[in-house]
Amino acid sequence: MEEASVSIRLNPFKGLDGPAGTPVPWSPYGRILSERPVFTLDPLFHAGCYYVQDSSAMYVGHLFRKLITKNTTRVLDLCAAPGGKTTDLAASLREVCGDDFVLVANEVMKARVGVLDDNVARWGDPNVVVTSVDPAAFAQLRGYFDIIVADVPCSGEGMFRKDPRAREEWSPAVVDLCAARQKRILADVWPALREGGWLLYSTCTYEAAENDDNLAWAAAELGGEILAPEAEFEESGVRRTPHGHLLEAGVVPGEGQWAGALRKTAPQPAAKKADLGVLRPLRPGGLRKGELKGKDFVPDADYALSIIFDRNDYHCVDVDRQTALRFLHRDALVLPQAAPGYNAVTYLGHPLGFVKNIGNRCNNLLPKDRRILMNV
Repeated sequence: MEEASVSIRLNPFKGLDGPAGTPVPWSPYGRILSERPVFTLDPLFHAGCYYVQDSSAMYVGHLFRKLITKNTTRVLDLCAAPGGKTTDLAASLREVCGDDFVLVANEVMKARVGVLDDNVARWGDPNVVVTSVDPAAFAQLRGYFDIIVADVPCSGEGMFRKDPRAREEWSPAVVDLCAARQKRILADVWPALREGGWLLYSTCTYEAAENDDNLAWAAAELGGEILAPEAEFEESGVRRTPHGHLLEAGVVPGEGQWAGALRKTAPQPAAKKADLGVLRPLRPGGLRKGELKGKDFVPDADYALSIIFDRNDYHCVDVDRQTALRFLHRDALVLPQAAPGYNAVTYLGHPLGFVKNIGNRCNNLLPKDRRILMNV
């Protein structure tokens, strides 16, 4: 079996700058690259101009775009790390709904939520909220969400090609365990979906017990109507299953993925007044420009990465690639063109973060945990 392809998805709200490639059939901004560059050494990656995502995983975004309307204002990405689907959903929502939406990206695993938060920050959409709670916690938001995307933990057969550990850990018992866990996750979060809302369910495995069977179980036990799969992209290797779509590694360029959708038909109990604050979000959403420290208003690093960054707020210093990498390495810089005080550092016009020009040098304000560790 040939090796998996390398693919990216461009950020339509940051100018569509990024590596060139051939189009992903089901993703308007997806590109399959001819070779794998060193993404860590590309300043455009750190600026959030594109996200590195497997092309098969982009199929969830395709189904999502078939479900959303201008009235889709509240969406939950339940198992969101590392952020590929979150950023895809955010771009699609903004294109359809403008600024009138909220997307909650949740990751229960504490070890993974930091990566999710960083990727959301780079993507730069202020309408994304990041949380880290068990799916059951969302039940208190009865009927709040229009769409819930659940890319649930699974037995991982679709990852066998690139992850030897997934092959070693697989067994029939693991499939049974995963199928039961997936049912629990769906049942726990179901009250948060409004009547008439959509559940978009996906895995990276080929097991019917975790895919078609679980979606059929949700329809029968929780109350829903399955969206009939359509014969789309069959010429590109996407296969219909009884209740969804299967992308199989070796047949499509990317890894394995299954996805299907279900509309909630069960009567919805009266909704409580929803308060996202009860979820203790790590990233509450909205625009945070900075904070007052002493006499200085210190800019927030994420403001530079925001798609609504106002270039009139700070003097922007556009730098070459090597200087951009030195900034991302968190080196102190000498920038003769910088204005006194706070400046935004940009590369090809895309903001990377802030420095403070103190005269003989510029102090680097890039967050320590985002610095490039490679030798630049």
